[in-house]
Amino acid sequence: MEIAIKKILCPVDFSESSAYALRYALAFAVAYDADLELLHVMEMPFLPPYSTTAAPDLSMTIERIMQESQQALDELVERNKALHPRVTGRMVVGTPFIEIINAAKEGGVDLVVVGTHGRTGLKQILIGSVAEKVVRKSPCPVLAVKHPEHDFIMP
Repeated sequence: MEIAIKKILCPVDFSESSAYALRYALAFAVAYDADLELLHVMEMPFLPPYSTTAAPDLSMTIERIMQESQQALDELVERNKALHPRVTGRMVVGTPFIEIINAAKEGGVDLVVVGTHGRTGLKQILIGSVAEKVVRKSPCPVLAVKHPEHDFIMP
């Protein structure tokens, strides 16, 4: 059986775990001469409903966060393009695991490479809630990459 990997999706949240997973994704992209798309999902903060007062204007803060995230993604893409010219990046707004699954489905992705612990780094979570949901719901194979410095903690 021959495995054909033509498109790889690697979600990135700029954590050490996603950077480590990216190393694997890049190695697979080079080995299989595949396209590699880096996907950063911006999760909008939850704002509780206000009954008597207006919600604070966070548009500048959100806009700035989005600009800085896009800049960080662009820099990450450029650094990795030096190693493999078929690296692209995209930023979307939404719920991370849903957007990752949608990108895999809509993009004809053959492999998703995801870090097991994101920015939250909660030690009590076995592989991370986003990674776990992606593994369970992905339309294609998923490689969940554990950062070597994360210890296994029995639940």
